[in-house]
Amino acid sequence: MSRRHKPAPHIAPAYTGRLAMAPVPSLRMPEECLDPQSAYRFIHDELMLDGSSRLNLATFVTTWMDPEAEKLMAETFDKNMIDKDEYPATAAIEQRCVCMVADLFHAEDLRDDEPASAVGVSTIGSSEAVMLAGLALKWRWRQRNENWKGRTPNLVMGANVQVVWEKFCRYFDIEPRYLPMAEDRYVITAEQVLEHVDEDTIGVVAILGTTYTGELEPIGEICAALDELAAGSRKLDIPVHVDAASGGFVVPFLHPDLVWDFRLPRVVSINVSGHKYGLTYPGIGFVVWRSAEHLPEELVFRVNYLGGDMPTFTLNFSRPGNQVVGQYYNFLRLGRAGYTQVMQCLSQTARWLGDQLRDSEHFELITDGSAIPVVSFRLKGDPGYTEFDVSQALRGYGWQVPAYTMPEGAENVSVLRVVVREGFSTDLARALRDDIVTVLGHLDALKPDGRFDEIQPFAH
Repeated sequence: MSRRHKPAPHIAPAYTGRLAMAPVPSLRMPEECLDPQSAYRFIHDELMLDGSSRLNLATFVTTWMDPEAEKLMAETFDKNMIDKDEYPATAAIEQRCVCMVADLFHAEDLRDDEPASAVGVSTIGSSEAVMLAGLALKWRWRQRNENWKGRTPNLVMGANVQVVWEKFCRYFDIEPRYLPMAEDRYVITAEQVLEHVDEDTIGVVAILGTTYTGELEPIGEICAALDELAAGSRKLDIPVHVDAASGGFVVPFLHPDLVWDFRLPRVVSINVSGHKYGLTYPGIGFVVWRSAEHLPEELVFRVNYLGGDMPTFTLNFSRPGNQVVGQYYNFLRLGRAGYTQVMQCLSQTARWLGDQLRDSEHFELITDGSAIPVVSFRLKGDPGYTEFDVSQALRGYGWQVPAYTMPEGAENVSVLRVVVREGFSTDLARALRDDIVTVLGHLDALKPDGRFDEIQPFAH
């Protein structure tokens, strides 16, 4: 009998042990331990099957940060944001971030010597921020209507809102009043808003940078129309919330003269995603209010079992503090000048790509990247293939460019969208343009039934 050779551990190749010879349970906890290196390698290898986040042009979420920011965030993984008495420095950093966001949006009563003068909180992305802002609108509506019991409050918004607004209405018993789009219009109008508000409207949602196209809704016009309504015979005083998840960290730097925020007296609250154009890894968001009167005290809880008396207005309780630290790093590192430079560079790249697509014979441009760095476009005519075919073909080159249909009122319109984020360089934009040209040439060679015009040679 021959004796099987067992290599010494220090010279054994990595994949001659358990990783190569025995499956690792995926649905039940394994009976035995794995050594740290094997556990790391097993998970690391499986994650290679994911697409590259840097080539994911569907997401608005940040996929690149300074190495120094990554180091700070790694150093603070273990800090619980809710333990403000235990981690007072992290808590102070959170409040400074809230103050900076409120100041950026021209909130009232901000005082340099009083950080608590800013009314707002950091959140898990804009989803939690939306829920908190919506709850404040609902409670304020109750305060304005003593006989609210038995009535159904409603929220007026476009059919183009992000799904979290649908969740809010369903979870908290609000009637959603969706304003439809049109085949040549993908934002709401002031006229639509006036047709749908009434005594039971808790507020109107206007979007600064829609998910579908990146367009800015006419917030100033909507507020002006509601001001006239409040001064008229009906005396309806309807507040406005601005969903600035995508545009809140872009518009103040690219379009500083555009009035959309608390400079409009009718805007009472704003949410923004730090993990989008705030340039911070997921998930961090903020919601801020014009002043303390717009956040009902009944929604703020006070606990002392973590040490000290702590007011809290969040849906989540425990959460990591490192995202707040990463956001604070960006605010200090970049400042207003740095954010302006970043947004201008992203806008320039987006507009270049938009120009390339517009000048092609294949695409009709919807947004060109000048509002926020988002380019949305659709195919011209009927070339025999769809936007979904283009999206699928680009995946073969590693690009994730989403194709989707537009919301109610424009369901027959299909769109492709590219979100230009930090880390998407001009060189990558050129590579994407070249790959789009290649893909279109390939699709043009196909008949509508999916076969080539001529027999093609076999190839792997």
